[in-house]
Amino acid sequence: MAFNYDLDFDNIDFRENPELYRVGRGEQGVLLVEPYKSEILEHWRFKTPEIAKGSSDKIYGMFLDYKEKDDFVGMDMARKFLQMGYTRARRYTNYKGGKKYDENGKVNERQNDPEKAESAAIFMEKWKLAREDEDYLKRKKEHQKKYG
Repeated sequence: MAFNYDLDFDNIDFRENPELYRVGRGEQGVLLVEPYKSEILEHWRFKTPEIAKGSSDKIYGMFLDYKEKDDFVGMDMARKFLQMGYTRARRYTNYKGGKKYDENGKVNERQNDPEKAESAAIFMEKWKLAREDEDYLKRKKEHQKKYG
């Protein structure tokens, strides 16, 4: 089921109301779903490989903590932040300043920033661990079956 962007995100605590959460595709809703956004976002960084390592380790640790607390929404949100760490670092690898398009909507020239590529690879490793976690996959299937 698609992510529901019509909800009143400013007034919903998804920890208290997990039935309202939809997994959606990819990173959908990653910057909307509270209290998880606020809990995880403060740790999300990818400027250098060292920063990306610390950030991805912390967020993956949060994924495991949410798992231990039987909090699927938290697990999925941590997974989304790990995915977003990868995708944003890749964007900065390929385009200076992370800007794919210029002010006229034309695609900027591609580059290759090896430091950002390394940051992306670091996030990819943790994202893969989260998205392939058997318990996560079981809970995801159950959540989608129960709530859509």
